[in-house]
Amino acid sequence: MADTSDFRNGLCLEYNGKLYTIVSFQHVKPGKGPAFVRTKLKNLETGKVVDNTFTSGVKINTVRIERRPYQFLYKDEAGYNFMHTETFEQSSIPEALIDGYDLLKEGQLVEIVFHAEKEMPLEVALPPFIDVEVTYSEPGVKGDTATNTLKPVIIETGATVMVPLFINTGDRIKIDTRDKSYSERAKS
Repeated sequence: MADTSDFRNGLCLEYNGKLYTIVSFQHVKPGKGPAFVRTKLKNLETGKVVDNTFTSGVKINTVRIERRPYQFLYKDEAGYNFMHTETFEQSSIPEALIDGYDLLKEGQLVEIVFHAEKEMPLEVALPPFIDVEVTYSEPGVKGDTATNTLKPVIIETGATVMVPLFINTGDRIKIDTRDKSYSERAKS
């Protein structure tokens, strides 16, 4: 058991019979009334982020989770197949547990979050940024660069990402996996 003073980003807790991680939190002490903690919680089953307020000092059930290093191997009808980088044990993970599954490429290193007591995978965490090659891009219109105009491109994993007009087919770019946004050109 823990209480609201133990809150930190990434803490996994059981709330209303479901597992959540804390995305962000803020302790608030208003002029009137008791203190409280405003949180954003991510449901580990559905991926939905909800706002919730806890009164200060309330007891919560924390869940012990483990982050284990895995490498993406391939996708088949059973799901996405990963290999533990230390034990070489292979696991098949369903698409629903992977945020940004369309950004996975063969050989990519990820972390799989496991429920420590039940040995159950909860989610697959991609690295925050990945370098990919643009495989298809429409040419930008000359003179259309006065504003921050974006165009869709297809990257080597098959995903479509919005990028600035100066990006062309064959360029290597850095993508933020948390929101699938263009970050910068990749350094060679």
